[in-house]
Amino acid sequence: MNNSSNKVVLITGGSSGIGKAVGIYLTKKGYKVYGTTRNKANYPNFDYFPLLELNVTNTDTINKAIAELLIKENKIDVLVNNAGIGITGPVEEIPDNEIIKHFETNYFGAIKTMKGVLPQMRKQKSGLIINVTSIAGHMGLPFRGIYSASKAALEITTEAIRMETKSFGIKITNLAPGDFATNIAGGRFHAPLIKNSAYEKGYQTTLNLINEHVDSGDDPSMVGLVVEKIINTKNPKIHYKVGALLQKFSVTLKRILPDKTFEKMLLNHYKL
Repeated sequence: MNNSSNKVVLITGGSSGIGKAVGIYLTKKGYKVYGTTRNKANYPNFDYFPLLELNVTNTDTINKAIAELLIKENKIDVLVNNAGIGITGPVEEIPDNEIIKHFETNYFGAIKTMKGVLPQMRKQKSGLIINVTSIAGHMGLPFRGIYSASKAALEITTEAIRMETKSFGIKITNLAPGDFATNIAGGRFHAPLIKNSAYEKGYQTTLNLINEHVDSGDDPSMVGLVVEKIINTKNPKIHYKVGALLQKFSVTLKRILPDKTFEKMLLNHYKL
């Protein structure tokens, strides 16, 4: 039974991309959606659903946004932990500070936000957290190793925290999207292509492929459909995947093929 009308959903990174698409989808279905963004002033005409100011790397802003939401609604039923950034480059050439910054958002930021909502969910004896990871988190992809690692870390942490919070009536799951037509490529940190670098040719080819995939990606509202399905599932699975069939199938292939065979497939795909 869908009792969406009284369910309060908080979506981090809700002002654009997958977060915005999920928010619009759930709002149309009757959920009380609140999105978050680092700077509300950048979205003066945003009227799809209310936005709260929140930066996942700053605990004070997380606590303030949650307090604001609780004053309005007195509960949080669902957290869609979606805020994230992209990063590309040869691991050797990505500046250390950019790697740290990336993990601050994609991994530590997601944990800080979970820590922010868990006391309230414990008090309610109910709640659902959906950590938005990535199909890229199921495998180390060339020139996307840091991104893959941040999402893999979140997937594994979810497996642990899910067991830790089970007795409180809280459900926690992973949702790994493939490539969707969003603006993530625009906000991604690209390690610069260095002329005559040992990685120049391979990195350029991979960048072209990545951008092609994002541009021809599926409609992100598809993710909203899966999020709603999870919300209305009594006992959610640990891992969900959403995206092109081949991308979802790659996770299965990685599991069943010998490591080197799978690696060879990736090398062929990326023309390396």
